[in-house]
Amino acid sequence: MPHNLIAPGESATVALPPCAEALPFTLQDLKASIPAYCFQPSVWKSLSYFFLDCGVIAALYAIAHFLNAWWFFPCFWLAQGTMFWALFVVGHDCGHGSFSRQKWLNSLIGHLSHTPILVPYHGWRISHRTHHSNTGNLDTDESWYPVSQAKYEQMPWYEKLFRFYVPLLAYPIYLFQRSSDRKGSHFHPASDLFRPSEKWDVLTSTALWLLMIGFLGGLTYAYGWLFLVQYYVGPYIVFVVWLDLVTFLHHTEQEIPWYRNSDWYFLKGALSTIDRDYGFINAIHHDIGTHVAHHIFLNMPHYHLRAATKAIKPILGTYYRKSDESIWSGFVRSYRTCRFVPNTGAEVYYQAPKRQRS
Repeated sequence: MPHNLIAPGESATVALPPCAEALPFTLQDLKASIPAYCFQPSVWKSLSYFFLDCGVIAALYAIAHFLNAWWFFPCFWLAQGTMFWALFVVGHDCGHGSFSRQKWLNSLIGHLSHTPILVPYHGWRISHRTHHSNTGNLDTDESWYPVSQAKYEQMPWYEKLFRFYVPLLAYPIYLFQRSSDRKGSHFHPASDLFRPSEKWDVLTSTALWLLMIGFLGGLTYAYGWLFLVQYYVGPYIVFVVWLDLVTFLHHTEQEIPWYRNSDWYFLKGALSTIDRDYGFINAIHHDIGTHVAHHIFLNMPHYHLRAATKAIKPILGTYYRKSDESIWSGFVRSYRTCRFVPNTGAEVYYQAPKRQRS
């Protein structure tokens, strides 16, 4: 397991590697510029987002059941899948400890948010912690990290297929098998993702995930496959697309630098992401597009990220990245051009295969 881990709530100073070039500001400079209230979660406010999402999900199910019309189900899938994604983001705050300061409440709401959408809460939480502690590090980042050109050219077709050609459907596979070079299942406590002390957390989430699978199996037995597709599979696929799309867009961009161990440290790596504007969806999915501040201060509640971003932008200057292009044009551009990074170099950027370069 990568050793560069920062637990939720920590903002420890990380020593620079001997060869690393320092940024013109520190983590403490950024933190001092942010109003103190931004770091304080409100249990009631956090719970209000959870109950609001659950209420909308319940209402959409009631409408779909009442209408039971073929023309409505595609609209239902899009809306409900988006709400599944919103619920995931609530669990995401729980995983970071930014939902509340009570671990038991974070664990409870995290499981209630993630288990119904087939995410093993603790397994995901731990691997996501690794991602945040190693963002931008080619050697130790956990998700959506680039491969070297040599690795890309040697990859079998099926790995390229899921990693580069159908990336918006990759998440369920990632839960069982991260990648060919970073193996490990999110369900098995012996995976190298986890510490021995995390065994029972992982087993708990895996058991609840299996219970959810059993519940879906029971629904299928009672009402048939069409019922499952109409009321669960359709929204679940939309949710997976949202999860992969947002994660892809925030970490796959030609202007974002990646570092090898010799030139990486936490704050520099945390800035290897980009803010995106999702339009009216911003409010629905709890401002997850405000991603730069989130990566610097992972223990900050989502409802304070905009205020924090406004405070740190003058200090970050050109190190702050935000894309003003549409979400889909940004996805298509990165999809076409971001394939691998050079085999050597301390600071590297995504490149496209020669036939795709302009």
